Amino acid sequence: MTSSPAVPAAPVVVVTGANGLVGARVARAVTERGGTVRAVVRRAGTAPVLDGLTEHVGDFAEPAFATAVVAGADAVVTTVHPMGSDRATQQQVAVEGTPRLARAARDAGVELFVHVSTCAVYDRSPGTGDVDETSALVADDADDYAVTKRDTDAALAEVDGITRVLVRPPAILGAGETSVWNTLRPAEIRDDEQQRRTHPARAFAWVHLDDLATLVADLATGRLPTSTAVSSGPVAGACTAVDVAGEPATARDYVGTVCRALGLAPVWDDSLPAWTGQIRTDRARGWGWTPAVTLEQALAELAGGLAGTTRPGV
Repeated sequence: MTSSPAVPAAPVVVVTGANGLVGARVARAVTERGGTVRAVVRRAGTAPVLDGLTEHVGDFAEPAFATAVVAGADAVVTTVHPMGSDRATQQQVAVEGTPRLARAARDAGVELFVHVSTCAVYDRSPGTGDVDETSALVADDADDYAVTKRDTDAALAEVDGITRVLVRPPAILGAGETSVWNTLRPAEIRDDEQQRRTHPARAFAWVHLDDLATLVADLATGRLPTSTAVSSGPVAGACTAVDVAGEPATARDYVGTVCRALGLAPVWDDSLPAWTGQIRTDRARGWGWTPAVTLEQALAELAGGLAGTTRPGV
């Protein structure tokens, strides 16, 4: 009697920040692909409730915890960055903590480390034109977030012995209480008239949360395999950056949508300096990724979520 071929085990994926906007959606996408998730959170009971997900409470930068949580995993996905914190905190958590987790993963024999970075690492000064993975990065005088994200990427590039992928999204559109661009930024526009003043043609580079999670989960579960050429996949054993962005948009699209939803008037000012280029996604598309959410759909979701938001003075 012949035996049936062995069924491959479900990939085990560690996801840090699994209670956050991006982390939670990535965790769900991994389970939807048949993977199991070790959800790393700082507070018990905050990870999403999903079949195939177990919550692990601790600090991923703590060596003993990091070693334990990555043992036997196939991939690690990091989504944590203390945006809005002081420079020292961002340095400690991201620039120092994330590479420490990568080294623990490497030492445990984990094959893949996927880090959710940002397109904020690129110099997008007015006149720089389109941006891709080979473009110049921000200088040291950029804001703390951009610099510490840049430095985290650089530190990960130095961690040899494991395949590393730096996924770089621009503004992330998608519903959620902690969503910067669907919730927090609109609140600033509502409360501060100066936040409504912008160059109407200023580029608004964006990607939808679902499309970002699709790429990350496909990488983490092996649906997008490693390659020997960066044009067709992340290079095995190397550190590969990949940009993800939706269709071209401008401040007129984003700020205009927010203001209309809140019953406010945007202030268009053509005299303001503005970057008008695009984030090129040729590399991601060469890997087989294509965004599914259109700008129209993303803005409709944004407007719908803001429809009941309190207006100034109400």
